[in-house]
Amino acid sequence: MNAKLFEPYNLRNVELKNRIVMAPMCMYSSHNEDGKVENWHRTHYTSRAVGGVGLIIQEATAVTPQGRISPQDLGIWNDEQIEGLKELVGLIKEQGAKTGIQLAHAGRKAVLEGDILAPSAIPFNDDMKIPLEMTKNDIQQTITAFIQGAERARKAGFDVIEIHGAHGYLINEFLSPLSNKRTDEYGGSAENRYRFLREIIDGIHQVWDGPLFVRVSARDYNEEGLDVDDYVVFARWMKEQGVDLIDVSSGAVVPARIPVFPGYQVKLAETIKHGADIHTGAVGLITTGIQAEEILQNERADLVLLARELLRDPYWPRTAAHELGVEIEAPKQYGRGW
Repeated sequence: MNAKLFEPYNLRNVELKNRIVMAPMCMYSSHNEDGKVENWHRTHYTSRAVGGVGLIIQEATAVTPQGRISPQDLGIWNDEQIEGLKELVGLIKEQGAKTGIQLAHAGRKAVLEGDILAPSAIPFNDDMKIPLEMTKNDIQQTITAFIQGAERARKAGFDVIEIHGAHGYLINEFLSPLSNKRTDEYGGSAENRYRFLREIIDGIHQVWDGPLFVRVSARDYNEEGLDVDDYVVFARWMKEQGVDLIDVSSGAVVPARIPVFPGYQVKLAETIKHGADIHTGAVGLITTGIQAEEILQNERADLVLLARELLRDPYWPRTAAHELGVEIEAPKQYGRGW
């Protein structure tokens, strides 16, 4: 069987050996609170590369200390963090996978000591801290931090950068009218709410010429919030700016009941792919090779991102290949057991 899941995929100057992507998942394992790579990260990510994943996207990596979700997040806010990231990239590439990094700022969802920042002084819920509304200077400093993070990612040798614009973190907070009540040029109209992301994308292009992804939450699950049609418009703007692929997730900008079922977000990726004529990645309870192959064969998305399933099975590509009747090359050390 010719399975599209195991066909190479090209983005700019990077070729993935297959369409299987490890989605970014926070490990909260930088225990010295310095944002540096530790042995857990070396083991965790490299094992998925041995398992045959085509692209591994490193967890949300904070561009400022204030932008961490937790004190244990990985960081890319200073040059001292490059060495560990570079080592991790080398370990992953040695096993045949390409490497991505998700640049992130938690905004009002940061659980840290001290002040936290957001577009507007509105907490995520009653149990979380009230953030400070960002000044123009805060906004410019944060845009600069994303650009500097991209430059460090280039120095560390990553193949792909993904901007985290989803799950209720800072960029998502600017995009959604539920969390952005500003009255200046960064709030109000869709164009204004998009401005923060626009300036980040433009800035990253100054220091990065590789593939650029943006992860979005394409549905707020709130009648007064955004839905996929709004993100089709945003995706068109991103394409005009040179973004290569939209990684399509949903929810988490405000507390909401989300109906979850296998492949529940795939339709969102499909709508953006065809509505904006841009490549997309589908994610969300994709667990089997047959399910992943259906998405690709029917052109519902261009890449398939797996999260929890790759936590359960680091060798999921092998499992999917057996399911689809495809032979894939084993690591030579595992040939007898593959």
